[in-house]
Amino acid sequence: MVERVKRVAILGSTGSVGTQTLDIVRSFPQSLRVVALAAGRNERLLRDQVLEFKPSYVHAGSGRLDSVDGATQIANLEDLACLSDVDLVVVATVGAAGLRPTLAALGAGKPVALANKEVIVIAGDHVMAASRDSGAPILPVDSEPSAVWQCLAGESGAVGRLIITASGGAFRGRSWDSLANVSPEEALKHPTWTMGRKITIDSATLANKAFEVIEAHYLFDIPYDRIDVVIHRQSIIHSMVEFTDGSVKAQIGPPDMRYPIQFALFYPERQANPSLPRFDAANAGTLTFEPMDPEHYPCFQMIVDCGKRGGTWPAVAAGADEAAVDLFLDRAIRFTSIPEVIKTTLAAHRPIANPDLDDLIGAAEWARGHALALATGHAIR
Repeated sequence: MVERVKRVAILGSTGSVGTQTLDIVRSFPQSLRVVALAAGRNERLLRDQVLEFKPSYVHAGSGRLDSVDGATQIANLEDLACLSDVDLVVVATVGAAGLRPTLAALGAGKPVALANKEVIVIAGDHVMAASRDSGAPILPVDSEPSAVWQCLAGESGAVGRLIITASGGAFRGRSWDSLANVSPEEALKHPTWTMGRKITIDSATLANKAFEVIEAHYLFDIPYDRIDVVIHRQSIIHSMVEFTDGSVKAQIGPPDMRYPIQFALFYPERQANPSLPRFDAANAGTLTFEPMDPEHYPCFQMIVDCGKRGGTWPAVAAGADEAAVDLFLDRAIRFTSIPEVIKTTLAAHRPIANPDLDDLIGAAEWARGHALALATGHAIR
């Protein structure tokens, strides 16, 4: 029996998840074929990827790309996500940019391997409805929702709660007051994971964990009061599920994003990949768990509360956080000003209780613009 090649489109191919997805493709040249690549500003790397993987289609967010012989350039990400010769769309973009392509892919019946948690944070109801209506699955790529997904596989028992683990980020163990003068370089030194710049900063503020709580609420249809977060410094247990009988399942493995990426690419099958590191239980050391101290992570509860309020609130939180992270990386604000930027933007928001898609995208864009203006006007430093 000849194995069918899975044809993959990768949106955000030059970012951390995108490049690691291509690592998996390199390991399985007989099973995976890159049909389309899309990236934003890193044209040099995108050009190298096009020359190596020879996709049929390419999208360059900054304009037309030179040296793409044989590849058709697609101007619109939504069009690229709906191509008839694509079997799976990997959405590895950052922020609201991934929302419309995700909806387009799901609407066209394409499974979506989703690494962009803001897509669901901004428009969870719309995204889940699109998946239900077309029957196209959302395959979570982030390590924590992937871990929950894997723990739930094959289970018929009722879920008691989800336990999402957090590394604590670059400044775990330090008081919030001690972080006023930390640099972007310090914040980007994650202790266990190798990730993109935004998610690494979000890990340091725990904004990413708040987004994962909202994401898990939608993906697994679990009430917020049954989703817990604990600090697990070693990043070996990626999340846990407690069932109503008290049994707990954990998904365990090295802190390597290629594991959840590969699981999503080949689901429902598993593939052996000798290029990935193996978990060594005898030498793993002590695995620890600590309660999450909200005073150390003021972004966390603020963003989770936005998820609970619904409407346009989570979209505004996502847009404000995206801007605040950019401002910090550009040295326009302090690290400790990130939650203040989000809080001030939320205070200025006029919510819409039952927003349509345009309302949600508009709310995220408004929040980003408002947050950037705060720093420009020197209201927050």
